[in-house]
Amino acid sequence: MTDYEEKSYWLGSSPYEESAPLGGSTKVDVAVVGGGFCGLSTAYYVKRADPSLRVAVLEDKVVGYGASGRNGGFATTLMGFTLSITAMRFGKEKAKQAHDFAHRAVDHIGQMVDAHSIDCDYEKPGLLTVALNPSQAKRLQGEIRLAEKLGIHDLKWLDAHMVQGEVHSPTYLGARLEEQAALINPAKYVRGLKRVAQEEGVEVYERTPVAAVHPDPILHLDTPGGLVEAEKVVFATNAFSGQFPQLRNKQFPVFTYIVLTEPLSQDKMVEIGWRGRQGIEDARNMIHYYRLTPDNRILFGGSDAKYYFGGALDHDRNSRIFRRLERDLKRTFPGLKDVRIEYEWGGPVSVPLDFFPAMGYLGDDKRIAYSLGCIGHGVAMMNMAGQIMRDLVLERETELTNLFFVNRRVIPLPPEPLRFALEETIRQALKAQDAWEARKGAGVTESTGV
Repeated sequence: MTDYEEKSYWLGSSPYEESAPLGGSTKVDVAVVGGGFCGLSTAYYVKRADPSLRVAVLEDKVVGYGASGRNGGFATTLMGFTLSITAMRFGKEKAKQAHDFAHRAVDHIGQMVDAHSIDCDYEKPGLLTVALNPSQAKRLQGEIRLAEKLGIHDLKWLDAHMVQGEVHSPTYLGARLEEQAALINPAKYVRGLKRVAQEEGVEVYERTPVAAVHPDPILHLDTPGGLVEAEKVVFATNAFSGQFPQLRNKQFPVFTYIVLTEPLSQDKMVEIGWRGRQGIEDARNMIHYYRLTPDNRILFGGSDAKYYFGGALDHDRNSRIFRRLERDLKRTFPGLKDVRIEYEWGGPVSVPLDFFPAMGYLGDDKRIAYSLGCIGHGVAMMNMAGQIMRDLVLERETELTNLFFVNRRVIPLPPEPLRFALEETIRQALKAQDAWEARKGAGVTESTGV
């Protein structure tokens, strides 16, 4: 296997031809650092807006090597942690603004698939967020009421009987249904996006790590092949942003992990009754997220969110969390107790201190823009973010650049060891709430009427 095929089932599930690395020094109008959803989308939209510009994407490994090729493939409307926390942090008007942007972002994925014939196993079955105890049910119902007050009317509550009609699990007490959610093979999509960008004239250089970006007196980037001089630079590096001093204090790289089963037999599919093939999350803080693949494997991820001291990025495997995920999968679907786990992987996502995305100019220098902070919900959002980054690069003031999360102040992280202590305190508090709610709801059955 190549170095990227082992990073996720998706990255190894279809053949891929790499682009050549950059050889020698060169000059471009726009250099995009990072070949994931945001980087490729930014390059595509900049080039479309002004075909005369020379636009180059510089990717350390191969496109999709980071979160864009390792995620669960959920394109959803969630920005940040929850709608209620976003409303509390930024106000109800801005929470509605975020939802509307993310709603458009989900549509954008489908539009790109249709317009450019991107083969990525696209489907739009909706999302179930399931309640495993009364506290979670109450919280989800509160989120629906808040959404309705904000003018968001596409969320629906399913009671225990109704949700069991959608998916059979003894753990479900109810669920919030949202139809505005799609599922994709993320590696196929990001590779399709690379093709689309190249067809517009974008240059994509893989195996071209950027060691440093120097702003003065002329913007230039250090690569193994030589210097890249640029008029504008875009950091689209998300969880890998800590490798650049300019972005190091803006986000935690937090690891999430996934297990994937063997293909389920027809009898097993009938037993779990997952006819609608919706994406599913539970309402824990440390969520589980799961879905079916086209060949009826179950992808099951989450359970924890680990930050490693110093922002280390070499923890793609965690056997303890893999075993916990397997246990939780089989608790969710007891009829799958003998099903084999065939793939396991992990990777980092980008989490600012206030759990909300950020993008904009780097200080007062409009030559440098950045985007980070997907919080594990970047499939739709980071593709749509390419349009925001386009407007920033071209220095246009538009309705997109006036969104509240563009050029917002990001709360800086403290240095280590305080950084690790802060993240661990937050993580343990969230886990403690999950544990307390689970204990309080122990023994609750469908007869509670929740």
